[in-house]
Amino acid sequence: MGPRPHQDAAAPAPVRGRGAPTDLVLDADPDARPTPPRGFDAVAEAVLGDEPAAPAGSPLAAPLERINDAVRAGRIDTAAGLADETVAHASQTLGAEHPEVLRLRELTAYIAYLGGEPLRAFRLSMDLAAVCRRVGDAEAAYGNVRSAATAWRGVRDPLLGLELGHELTALWTELAAEGGPAADEADELESAHARMDRLTARARDRQT
Repeated sequence: MGPRPHQDAAAPAPVRGRGAPTDLVLDADPDARPTPPRGFDAVAEAVLGDEPAAPAGSPLAAPLERINDAVRAGRIDTAAGLADETVAHASQTLGAEHPEVLRLRELTAYIAYLGGEPLRAFRLSMDLAAVCRRVGDAEAAYGNVRSAATAWRGVRDPLLGLELGHELTALWTELAAEGGPAADEADELESAHARMDRLTARARDRQT
């Protein structure tokens, strides 16, 4: 098995493996489109998959392979250091919003989550969601919102959780209003709102 993020009970598993319960639903609609892996699920599958880490000839191929090897071996601190160094170098040479650099930044957010840094993972993912939305990539923007939501569920302090949750649900609601994948999965946004209600109750209990 590959590495698993530290996550609370509400957070989704990072990898949807073959034979998982979601693949065994009986009486499924034969016309329904399968839901693609998104957010950290998609990043984890890329790390654990057999496909090359980057296109042939890419200057990021070798460092990405080293980062992925470290993640697969559970050397998360090493992976985090390599990822930060590679992002800094690649941003200077290719540009911070180059598609390969954006994918590397998604990996960096996932590694932060694996390393028990949900707040950093949240911030990185929200920044990426904003970039992807600005360039008109609704799928990538939503994927990073889903990553941010996973990281947010790892934040235990209710007041901080509420602060981050307002930011998250505001962007998520805007994406859903624009159509695309965020609108297709309205139940996921409802789940985020339900967590906001729970955090509000916890914060109120703490103050009494």
